[in-house]
Amino acid sequence: MNLKRTFAAGIAAFAAWIAFYALPAHAQGTQGPIAPKPGTAVQRPPDGAIRVRVALVNVPVAVTDAKGKLLLGLDKKDFHVLDNGAEQTLESFDLGGEPLSVVLVFEASSHVAPLIPAIQKSAIVFTQTVVGQSGEAAVVGYSDSVDQLLPFTGDNDKIESAIAHLPIGTSGMHLYSALSTAVRLLQDRPITRRRVIIVVGESQDSGSEQRLGEVLRDAQLSNVVIYSVGLSTAAAALRSQQQSKSVQPTPPGTFGMPPVPGMPQTPSSDQQQRYGSANVDVLALAEWAVEHAKAIVKDRPLEVAAVATGGLNQSTFRDHSIEDAIDKIGGELNSQYTLSYHPTDSDILGYHRITVTVDRMGTKVRTRPGYYLAAN
Repeated sequence: MNLKRTFAAGIAAFAAWIAFYALPAHAQGTQGPIAPKPGTAVQRPPDGAIRVRVALVNVPVAVTDAKGKLLLGLDKKDFHVLDNGAEQTLESFDLGGEPLSVVLVFEASSHVAPLIPAIQKSAIVFTQTVVGQSGEAAVVGYSDSVDQLLPFTGDNDKIESAIAHLPIGTSGMHLYSALSTAVRLLQDRPITRRRVIIVVGESQDSGSEQRLGEVLRDAQLSNVVIYSVGLSTAAAALRSQQQSKSVQPTPPGTFGMPPVPGMPQTPSSDQQQRYGSANVDVLALAEWAVEHAKAIVKDRPLEVAAVATGGLNQSTFRDHSIEDAIDKIGGELNSQYTLSYHPTDSDILGYHRITVTVDRMGTKVRTRPGYYLAAN
């Protein structure tokens, strides 16, 4: 009998021991820091405040010679990257080799309806010069709403078909909402792929809940590069068979905007007030937009988005056709250096300015200007 009691007591003690140590083991699996997805912002409370921290920064770099030709053949040792003035140790270095994940964003509003056939005709240029054999793309269209027309796929026939069948929407232009959707789609792609947005549309937004600065903050922290192909309603009007003459916004000989104090009112000055000055410092505006995320950006948002993320803006009104613009973007993506580093001051709040220099005389470097860390 004593033996049975001893055995029962031993079993009870063993069960209690298992229960006691199993609980902390289970808790250990659900508490504590969780490893972040590479390239995304994580939170940590070093001094009681919740902060945002960058795990990895990818820096796209286009290097051209004195004639403007893209320069290849540079080595990792030729590059120097400064983050807020402190030189960084490069974790990786690549020249156009990493496969692409691209979101192709198209305005499909009634404003650009006469240009839709030209966009549809350019479908094969997107797949041949941008996506290629190893890339993948998703397709998004926007007007009054934002619609994902195709999820990520490496099937070029499906990509071309989605572009060739772009639906024409209403008069809305939810550009910023479309860019925000594209950023979110790319955040789920592997960090081993370069994350790129190519947006084809007018350089204006109406109706989006998001601000451009908010979208660009997310894009920078997610290592997304934005390329833009600007469409023009004036070009659309010229192509429209139904419009025989241009429509003036005000009666002949009058101006729609009050003059700038001390400046004579001329057609060119009135146009600059309406559509933005040609002398805008786009880089300074891009940094300002990111730092003041809630502010409204009125001037040249497509250029601002490209400059803020290290991309390129192409206008199709005078300089390029849509096909030429996409071909140039594809050529740069295939000749682009990608530098990656873990920032040494990854928990310092505010704007982090990125500077890239190359140990080669007579070269010009274009890259993303920085990123912004905000307390959560």
